[in-house]
Amino acid sequence: MLAIFLKTLPFFALIGVGFWAGRSKFFSAEATAYLTKFVFYFALSAMLFRFSANLSLAEVWDTRLVVAYLWGTSFVYGVATLVGFLRGLDVPTTAIEAQCAAIGNTGFLGIPMLTLLLGAEAIGPMLLALTIDLVVFSSLIVILITGARGGLKPLETLKPIGLGLLRNPMIVAIVMGFVWSGLGIPIPAPMNDFLAILGGAATPGALFAIGASLALTRPDKLHIAGWLSFCKLVLHPLFVGFAALFLFGVDPFKAGVLIAVSALPVAGNVFMLAQHYNVAAIRASTAILISTALSILTVSLVVGWVGQL
Repeated sequence: MLAIFLKTLPFFALIGVGFWAGRSKFFSAEATAYLTKFVFYFALSAMLFRFSANLSLAEVWDTRLVVAYLWGTSFVYGVATLVGFLRGLDVPTTAIEAQCAAIGNTGFLGIPMLTLLLGAEAIGPMLLALTIDLVVFSSLIVILITGARGGLKPLETLKPIGLGLLRNPMIVAIVMGFVWSGLGIPIPAPMNDFLAILGGAATPGALFAIGASLALTRPDKLHIAGWLSFCKLVLHPLFVGFAALFLFGVDPFKAGVLIAVSALPVAGNVFMLAQHYNVAAIRASTAILISTALSILTVSLVVGWVGQL
């Protein structure tokens, strides 16, 4: 377990360096925003395209895995939603809390870190989990918030969902990569080198950006952030693991990858959604901060355990 912790430590140390840079004002909020844009639109997209272009969708696709991840994630989403309604929250705020409870930082933290810890074979399951998060649950939160506000008719809701998917560079990169792979086109050496160099900036850039963004957080309602962090770091991997290992019989290695992905801290894009819709943004950012800090230990424990499956 100590060996796993020491392997994860450099990743969280990079987040810590970014946090120091943001807190000390060495990196301004504007600089952090531009670094995040570079990682999101360029470096991470290059990494995802290169990964998916070198994989076959037929080999990556696993119906049992997809159903297990959907089942476990939906269960946690439902638990957080029920608790939110019992506390008397409105639909938009409850939707943000449920998103915090069930959606992890797979793109910026999971793929670079878990690829190193679990091996290149983990890329396929992670891409499937990431795609489910982006397509299913990012669409769901748009439906819930816009529907609760009554601003759009049911069919009109499809437009912002479709545009959101088309404008998400991670979705575009994954889809284009699998299309490239499906066409059987080899990646030319100069293009492959270009993608490798640009994609190589994704890991340090993303981790630094996470830390710098967290430095801008002013924690509030820590008890709620603690509950949401418990959902994300404990309940999510627990229910996904139960679904994968016992309900749907997913291959043990792939199940382990799903459990590790589910154990990741709250995704940064939840804050961006909360800020965009002006709903519980501080609550979301506090949950991201707390879950990321706690995940230094919890992710190591989970990865150490799944490595024995």
